[in-house]
Amino acid sequence: NKQITTGEGGMIVTDDDRLADMCRSMRNQGRAVPRGDAPVALGSWLNHHCLGFNYRLDELSAALGVAQMRRIDQLISERQRVAEHYTKRLLSNPDLLVPTVEPDTFMSWFVYVVRLSDRFTEDDRDEIIRGLRRHDVGASNYFPPIPMQPFYQRSFGYGPGDFPATEFVSQRTIALPFFTRLTPREIDLICQTLELMMNRATFSRS
Repeated sequence: NKQITTGEGGMIVTDDDRLADMCRSMRNQGRAVPRGDAPVALGSWLNHHCLGFNYRLDELSAALGVAQMRRIDQLISERQRVAEHYTKRLLSNPDLLVPTVEPDTFMSWFVYVVRLSDRFTEDDRDEIIRGLRRHDVGASNYFPPIPMQPFYQRSFGYGPGDFPATEFVSQRTIALPFFTRLTPREIDLICQTLELMMNRATFSRS
């Protein structure tokens, strides 16, 4: 789903020197950041100044990322084309809410998630996804609300019903296949299959 990939790892961009140094330290297990040509004390590389991680990007992954960045405008444009075709195809369906982009706003598309109308239940949504998968359409439900994640439930005692509006929306979302090489014909077939599964869910319930 990502706009670009390095296999593993990524890049942080900032104009804050202090923040940049902190990031460099944290990616290198919390070690101090060398300062230009300043002499380094013997054994100082063993000193850890903060709690850090081994997030160093290897050269091969970095080279892949650099090559991808050279194509970033093309990749974003292709993803925009896919999103626009989905929207054009699904916008008129009264039982679907599609992502919208405000005027004078630029969207760098990551996923394409639609929401079923209120007359569908969570069980309906799950049955629609199973139907899509039976037809080789790799759809899925999307992330549950943050308070419903096990960590937050354990740490803060959140449970079902604490965030009813968020839960209601989450139970009706479907993430559709989304990648740069999707053709208009493939998108049309995905949308056609989605609407077929929605009709079946409505029929089986009635």
